Amino acid sequence: MRKTTKAWLIVAFSLLLLGVLLFGGVMMALNWDFHKLSTNRFDQREHEIREDFNNISIDTDTADITFLPSADGSCSVVCYEQEKVGHSVTVKDHSLVIEVVDTRRWYEHIGISFGSPRITVYLPKAEYGALVIRSSTGKIEVPSNFCFESMDLSQSTGDVRNAASASGTVRIKTTTGNISVENVSAEAMELSVSTGRITASGVRCAGALQIAVSTGKAILSGVECGSLTSTGNTGDLTLQNVIAAQTLSVKRSTGDVRLESCDAAEIFVTTDTGDVTGSLRSEKAFLVKTDTGRVSVPSSTTGGRCEITTDTGEIKITVQ
Repeated sequence: MRKTTKAWLIVAFSLLLLGVLLFGGVMMALNWDFHKLSTNRFDQREHEIREDFNNISIDTDTADITFLPSADGSCSVVCYEQEKVGHSVTVKDHSLVIEVVDTRRWYEHIGISFGSPRITVYLPKAEYGALVIRSSTGKIEVPSNFCFESMDLSQSTGDVRNAASASGTVRIKTTTGNISVENVSAEAMELSVSTGRITASGVRCAGALQIAVSTGKAILSGVECGSLTSTGNTGDLTLQNVIAAQTLSVKRSTGDVRLESCDAAEIFVTTDTGDVTGSLRSEKAFLVKTDTGRVSVPSSTTGGRCEITTDTGEIKITVQ
């Protein structure tokens, strides 16, 4: 090895060792609390709401959003937020409006942050009008303590957990994240993710229930609806004790479809690559087709229509 190469290696190793020692010394001085390295300061601000409102509208960039019942019968919004990235809280046209206010300059977007912004809304009543949330990054959680006329929740990255019912339509959409809906009733429901998982259990939907997944799984259990439509590109679909009064329609490009103790007046399942298996609660007139795969269905010709088509995959259905 050349002497100059050895010299440069020794210098590089010395600088690396020096950096490790300096970092260790700084962290020892900070009692190894990495949060003290943060260059972004967070403050908690509480907004008391004295005006009456019926609707709720939230528009934020990066914040976890949670709703809780008020302990003293008053309404307040508690924001744990970054300095210069606050939120305005006002009542406009009978709506509680929460909006992000970002006053940072471009260079102030660069920094180290270990905190997570949060918005906690304490509500005194159980029933409200429209709930609309637009968020970029963060979690949204709506508990079962509340009921709305309609819900429209949309965000780019983050999970949504909803246990609140609505007399109208519940619409939840995420780009990257999971959607969980539990013990909810609504007139109609639309759940959509690009990359993530949809889980719905104990759902009662008088009208249409729509499930859309680009890449990810969808699991529905204990669901009753007027009609069910599920679309997806890549991912499995599992339906357990799902009952549709009218039609149950499934379209998948790649992924298996599992029906466990399900039923509908008419059933339509189409997949490109994937198996269709499971059990139904009542007899059906089966019309099945697969290019490559085995078929095993009852020979019944009574009941509603059940059409199942796959390009590559098995079809195996039983009737309880």
